Amino acid sequence: MRGHIVTITSIRHRRRAVLPALTAVTAACAATAVLMLTGTGASAQPAPVGLGTAANFSVLAGSTVTNTGDSFLAQSLGVHPGNTATGFPPGTVAGEIHLADDVALQAKNDLTTAYNNAAGRTPFTSLPAELGGSTLTPGVYRIGAAQLTGTLTLNSQNDPAAVFIFQIESTLITAANSSVVFINGASPCNVYWQVGSSATIGTGTRFVGNILAQTSITMNTGATLQGRALAQTGAVTLDTNTINAPVCLQPTGTPTTTPTGTPTGQPTGTPTGTPTGTPTGTPTGTPTGTPTGTPTGTPTGTPTGQPTGSPTGGPTGQPTGAPTGFPTPSRTQLPVTGGSGGSTLLPVLTGLGSIAVAAGAALLLAYRRRTSES
Repeated sequence: MRGHIVTITSIRHRRRAVLPALTAVTAACAATAVLMLTGTGASAQPAPVGLGTAANFSVLAGSTVTNTGDSFLAQSLGVHPGNTATGFPPGTVAGEIHLADDVALQAKNDLTTAYNNAAGRTPFTSLPAELGGSTLTPGVYRIGAAQLTGTLTLNSQNDPAAVFIFQIESTLITAANSSVVFINGASPCNVYWQVGSSATIGTGTRFVGNILAQTSITMNTGATLQGRALAQTGAVTLDTNTINAPVCLQPTGTPTTTPTGTPTGQPTGTPTGTPTGTPTGTPTGTPTGTPTGTPTGTPTGTPTGQPTGSPTGGPTGQPTGAPTGFPTPSRTQLPVTGGSGGSTLLPVLTGLGSIAVAAGAALLLAYRRRTSES
C-alpha cells in the first residue's frame, strides 16, 4: 500500500514539473503567431499605391519650387496652392508647368489620397533607423526616422510587380553618395516612401521610388531620382538634379494555351463609294463575219434631167395594104414649156398638123391604088 502511495506521489511531482514547460511552449507559439499576424515578421504581397493624376508629375509642391543649376524633370512640374517655380531655365521641364491651376489642384488632391493610403497599410515590419547595408524583400516596412548610409538593396524575388512601402514617421535623410539598388527584377514604379515630415536626399545620392512627403523635399547637388518628388504642404528644392520617370516592369513569358472556339457573327454594313476613273486603252482586233439579209424597200424619187442627142435613121420599105377607114385623131397633151403664163395655141396647132399628115397619107395611098389599077 505504501508503495502505491509513493508511486502516486511521484506521478504528481512529474506533472507539476511538466506543466510549466508546456505553458512556456504554448506561450512561445502564441507569440510567434502574433508576430506573424501583426506584421513584424513575414507578410503577404502588398498592392501598389494609386497615385492618380499625381503620377504625371516629376515634382509637385504645396508652396513653391526652386531650382539651381541645370536640373532636368522628365515629367511635369506643379505647385498648389502656391504659384511660383523659379530656376526654369536653366532647369528643363520635359512635361508641363502648372502653377495654382485646376490641374495642379487635382494632382495635389490625388497626392493626399495616396499619402493616406500608404500610411495606413498593414501588416508591416518594423525596421531600425539605419537602412544602409540591408537587403529587403517585398512588403510594408515601418521606421521612426529613416537614415540611409551606403547601399540599400531591394530584392523582388523575381516578381517584376513586387511592391515596397516604407512608412516613415518623421524624416528621411540619406548620406552623400548613398544608393538604392535592385536585384531580381524589382521596379522603381512600385517603391513608395511615405514621409511624415521632410525628406533630404544627400549630394550625389542615387535614389529610387516615389517620395510622398507631408512637408518638404530637398535634393542636394547632383542627386538623382528615378521616381517622383511629391510634397503636400511645403517646398521642393532642387540643385542640378535629374528626375526620371520610374519604369514599370511587366511580367514576361509566353502564354501556354491556345485560344479555342470559332469567331461568330457576320460583318454588317454595305460597302460605300463608287469606283472612279475612266478605262484607258483602245479595243484591238477586226470585226469578223459578213452582214446577212437583203435590203428591203423601194427606191424613191424621180429621175432628173432630159435625154440628150437626136434619133438617127428613118423608116425603110413601103407601107403595104390599104388603110381602112380613117384614123381617129387623138389629142395628146404636150408638156407646157416656158413660164406658167405661156400661150395655149401650140397644142391646138400640133393637133391640126397631125390630122393634115394623116389626110395626106390617105390621099397618097388612094392615088397609088388608082394608078396601079389603070
